[in-house]
Amino acid sequence: MQMTLRWYGSKYDTVTLKQIRQIPGVTGVISTLYGAAPGEAWKLEDILSLKKEIEDAGLQLAGIESVNVHDAIKVGTPDREKYIENYITTLEHLGQAGIHLVCYNFMPVFDWTRTELARMRPDGSTVLAYTQEAVDALDPEKMFESIAGDTNGTVMPGWEPERMARIKDLFAMYHDVDDEKLFANLKYFLERIMPVCDKYDINMAIHPDDPAWSVFGLPRIIINKDNILRMMKMVDNPHNGVTFCSGSYGTNLENDLPDMIRSLKGRIYFAHVRNLKFNSPTDFEESAHLSSDGTFDMYEIMLALYDIGFDGPIRPDHGRMIWDEVAMPGYGLYDRALGATYLNGLWEAIEKQHKK
Repeated sequence: MQMTLRWYGSKYDTVTLKQIRQIPGVTGVISTLYGAAPGEAWKLEDILSLKKEIEDAGLQLAGIESVNVHDAIKVGTPDREKYIENYITTLEHLGQAGIHLVCYNFMPVFDWTRTELARMRPDGSTVLAYTQEAVDALDPEKMFESIAGDTNGTVMPGWEPERMARIKDLFAMYHDVDDEKLFANLKYFLERIMPVCDKYDINMAIHPDDPAWSVFGLPRIIINKDNILRMMKMVDNPHNGVTFCSGSYGTNLENDLPDMIRSLKGRIYFAHVRNLKFNSPTDFEESAHLSSDGTFDMYEIMLALYDIGFDGPIRPDHGRMIWDEVAMPGYGLYDRALGATYLNGLWEAIEKQHKK
């Protein structure tokens, strides 16, 4: 596997490539053209410029997260063809730039949902957190307002102000979209883009819905083992794959994470590994990566990835805000660096144990 860190680009990220380069064992970054709007075709020169900036810092652009899917594609409106063609153009340009991994999601309206961006933990760190009770008490149109004060002046991915300004219209778009229609629209999208993925050997790695259940009545389909295996079968192409995110699938305690990993052998192209601490089945917070700090056995998750021969990029996912750092919530430097080192340590121990 290759240890990486997510990086939003020099215009948006509080963490620098120079800092990332100094984290032991981190050799690449996962990035994106963060200023590009969903549905917009990416220019080859912009991709090459991003790649050069990263390589000049001594790192590799290991993949893209995300090339956002336009809502017209998810809903299946008549103008989806235009946006699918733009997506295909973007994939062509990524392939021409030598990039072979794209993480994306198919979540309606909200890319992810948290009710707190700075919950204080007993050690004084702050973390992203979710309670279903808070969601149930909220008007969905006021969701962004409820967390906007804790963004530390950053633009949160999936919660861009221009997108949130259209929240009422977005909900109206999805009013008659259920799980089956969303599955059908995902199938249509994947079948349209697989030829360009085959041509350039681009692995599409879908990210699970977060949390792994319906929020505000919106459909959510990438939530469990049965659904992700259904998706693999409905477009049975080796380039139709998975981002295995332990923190997203793990929001539902019924999901057996090591078992899910083993059931997806050969189709996991990217991994996000993080821990959660549950206070109740519908109240969780993002802990340190260490097993004992949360609910999940991180050794067993890393062992499952090793057992299936996973050799793609992996990254520590959301970190705590520690040591008085001010950064994008979940994406500071210090705790993610600790997470990367911890995961590398687990991998080294597993590797050495298997070689004996």
